[in-house]
Amino acid sequence: MLKTIAAAMLMSAAMIVTVQAQDGGKVTVITSFSKDVTDPFKAGFEAANPGYTLDVQNKSTSSGVKFVDETKGNNQVDLFWASAPDAFENLKSRDMLARFTPSVTGLPEKVGSYPVNDPQGYYFGFAASGYGIMSNDRYLEANNLPQPTEWSDLLKPEYHDHIAIAAPSRSGTTHLTIETILQGEGWEKGWATLTGIGGNLQQVTERSFGVPDAVNSGQTGIGIVIDFFAFSAKASGFPVSFSYPSITTVVPANVGIIANAPNQKGAEAFVNYLLSEKGQAVLLEPAIRRLPINPALYKNAPEGFPNPFEDPRFQSMIAFDSEVSKQRTDVVDALYDQLITFQLDNLRDATKAIHAAEEALAANDQAEARALIVEAHGLMARMPVSAEEAATDEMRAAFTGGEEKTARQAELEQTWAAFASEKYAAAKSKAEQALDLID
Repeated sequence: MLKTIAAAMLMSAAMIVTVQAQDGGKVTVITSFSKDVTDPFKAGFEAANPGYTLDVQNKSTSSGVKFVDETKGNNQVDLFWASAPDAFENLKSRDMLARFTPSVTGLPEKVGSYPVNDPQGYYFGFAASGYGIMSNDRYLEANNLPQPTEWSDLLKPEYHDHIAIAAPSRSGTTHLTIETILQGEGWEKGWATLTGIGGNLQQVTERSFGVPDAVNSGQTGIGIVIDFFAFSAKASGFPVSFSYPSITTVVPANVGIIANAPNQKGAEAFVNYLLSEKGQAVLLEPAIRRLPINPALYKNAPEGFPNPFEDPRFQSMIAFDSEVSKQRTDVVDALYDQLITFQLDNLRDATKAIHAAEEALAANDQAEARALIVEAHGLMARMPVSAEEAATDEMRAAFTGGEEKTARQAELEQTWAAFASEKYAAAKSKAEQALDLID
């Protein structure tokens, strides 16, 4: 009898331990956000949910998606937390996210023209994000440069060697910016804009936060960034400004629970915390300064802080199509690298030669020289792939090798690199011919 009672007590104790483990323990999140963003949320979540510990694993968005995919057979991750909605669509389409219904209710259905949450409940917007141009006020003044407000401004010769961007293949937020320009301007014109900006770049960084760091320090004057990098820098005392170009978008930054999460309850608790008023309030801290998804929080926002639910600029922003982006993400990133990131010196040299020829032409207009410059611009804008080709199943299949590139991907990238090198050399030659005629 005593043995039976003792056994029952042991079983009861084991059940209590199990319940306690389910209601606490480590919650593992993969995120592209820096420690400046994640640390306040970690502290707030753990304080609001005693017993839980948030384990933050920082990876770029693309690396995070690949990691979740590669480890899904023995998943040890509870949450994916990032800005890029197409990354979540990617995970969702491959059954790597779990459905969930948050306990927080009453939040808006859209921000701008974009749905806040996945309609099927696989991921949830917790903050709004816009994309644009950050600049260092003192740097611009020292270099006698006006503040750029449109993407087209960044093509102007006065901005040569004054701009930084992160490689979209390494930064999900930069990929969104690139894709927004392509969707807003169209494939051909969009790539002409991106190439024109590329010719004025000072640097291409490996991570998105390398760009605001360079602008804050005055290493460069202008950066293409997600809005909160500029807002948090300004709140921290840096002399910076930010502009939303007329062609941009606002989309939610998201969180989703990974399928077969080892700590499902902890993952649910974190999602609910992010969407709660306590979690939303963290977004307004000076080190973060992201746009809350709860409109009620804007009453506590600092003066001049944008409100995407009332500011008319946000209503006129383009409707970002995540499905279009998802179909060609890898192709767009590879094209950018092969045409701009890895060809930066050649691109800059060709752009500088065109600028010099145009300056001379403005002082001494000559028809033959003008025609050569037009040819040079045409060469710079040429693309090796059309929008239709970029979204084909055949093209996407070439980019399924992950870290180990497929033979077809390697072949395509080599072809695109040669294409870029040849067109920039030809464009530079045309510009130099034009300059010789004018001189």
